[in-house]
Amino acid sequence: MAYMKAYEKWLNDPAIDGATKAELEGLKGNEAEIQDRFFKELEFGTGGMRGVLGAGTNRLNIYTIRKATQGLANYILASDAYKDGMGVAIAHDCRRMSPEFSQEAALVLNANGIKTYVFDSLRPTPLLSFAVRELGCVSGIVVTASHNPPEYNGYKVYWADGGQCPYPRDEAIIAEVNKITDFSMVKTLPLAEAKEKGLYNVAGPAVDDAFIGHVKGCLQNPQIIPESDIKIVFTPLHGAGNISTQRALKESGFKNVFVVSRQEQPDGNFPTVGYPNPEDKKAFALALELAKEKDADIALATDPDCDRVGLAVKHDGDYVLLTGNQTGVILTEYLLSQMKEKGTLPANAAIISTIVSTDMTRAIAKEYGATYMEVLTGFKYIGEKIKEFEESNSHTYIIGFEESYGYLTGTYARDKDAVAATLLACEAAAFYRKQGLSLYEVLQKLYAKYGEYRESIVSITMQGVAGLEDIKRILTRLRTTPPAALGGSKVIEARDYASKEVKNLANGSVTATGLPVSDVLYYATEDGSWACVRPSGTEPKIKLYFGVKSGGTEKLDALAKDMKDAAGA
Repeated sequence: MAYMKAYEKWLNDPAIDGATKAELEGLKGNEAEIQDRFFKELEFGTGGMRGVLGAGTNRLNIYTIRKATQGLANYILASDAYKDGMGVAIAHDCRRMSPEFSQEAALVLNANGIKTYVFDSLRPTPLLSFAVRELGCVSGIVVTASHNPPEYNGYKVYWADGGQCPYPRDEAIIAEVNKITDFSMVKTLPLAEAKEKGLYNVAGPAVDDAFIGHVKGCLQNPQIIPESDIKIVFTPLHGAGNISTQRALKESGFKNVFVVSRQEQPDGNFPTVGYPNPEDKKAFALALELAKEKDADIALATDPDCDRVGLAVKHDGDYVLLTGNQTGVILTEYLLSQMKEKGTLPANAAIISTIVSTDMTRAIAKEYGATYMEVLTGFKYIGEKIKEFEESNSHTYIIGFEESYGYLTGTYARDKDAVAATLLACEAAAFYRKQGLSLYEVLQKLYAKYGEYRESIVSITMQGVAGLEDIKRILTRLRTTPPAALGGSKVIEARDYASKEVKNLANGSVTATGLPVSDVLYYATEDGSWACVRPSGTEPKIKLYFGVKSGGTEKLDALAKDMKDAAGA
């Protein structure tokens, strides 16, 4: 069996240290665990490479980090984009082993003659995206597993434009990684030698200052902030967002900012929250306690690498946790309405969102004469569009967002930015408060103006080898026998992003999706509802997304039931 051969190879490899071998020795007799650790290599998905910490090819450890980095180094050195003297920016979050993995990656690059700029402590992921461009780097690395549970860590690669590596660059990098068949092929240097040669450099505070300057540049009405008495509760959930986010709020003039003290300091064990995901209501428990104590107008939580933010707003003496879509449409409406009022809205303004996000964004864009564009899930595709706009001068990017709580205004970064999204949400809250409206009331006005758009998501966890097979089975079943109706409405369009085909089920015509290949299925119904099925690129899950134009929770529940029945999930 291949996984047993891989296991034995690690045990006998002279490049593997004694502590790692001892960990592996302790697995003898536990074939299921050995299989899970060695049945595959970690791969880059929509969010890069993520895995459980530990020894093995299917785990995050110094060896898989070094191997990935050697592959990246080989790719960089062969790339036309690389010029002598260009470097790689490297940042990390709060997770266990993040500082060590960050340094290991740098030393592999240094051993290949590539300069690195390493942040000396944890930083938000969007700051790394910004730093790549600010420092004129060819690439960037951030060590993070975003909102995954504590046992995970990860590794994301960025390119010279500051965006994550999309297809086909991601596959080209993986091809280079897969050529590393033995750890003796991986180069590394001692830290002291790398510093002496001028290859290992620390990224200085000038990068932080420039980043915060761009974040504050996204504000539409900065003059109203110092005079506002709005109360804000913020928690970084033990992650990388604390310093940058507090700084942005303070320098913009917000006075009443209350931070959840028990979650303020970085801690990769996330002791106060089992799942550090702002999508999860439980992650807001301490923030909402403090919000009630302070009678706050708004409470915000950023995830561990501070690229996503969740928002809770006061309503009738309590707090309502907004979905990522609801926050996205509030920010989009705020930006477009203020730009239009000030006469700063470009004629070629563009709004970008994903195929699994709310359709309300399309209606808002139309209201303000902006172009709406749809991309696959994964913020790297939004980053690609920004780069395309820069090169063609065809559109002016205003905002892009995903339903999974990721937003970006401005083009200084090419990944979602929870620092800027937090600041903009607080500004919007202050602006509407001056008009006597809470953000909850603003959302209700949007529903009245554009329609009662509602969305939901069901995630089904499927671990290990059996889980991968179950995911394949579900997708095969849906391709073989697609649903005829969902939520009581006839399916009129079926999109298969793997074959890049859109089928009109009424007349049988087939058109192209116009998007890259992705293992995703999408169904649109006669009444404007939709459902989408996709395997997660970063977690062992299959995700089912639903959206309706009217009908609310009852309609969403009917859609979910029918879709799960059709999928056999």
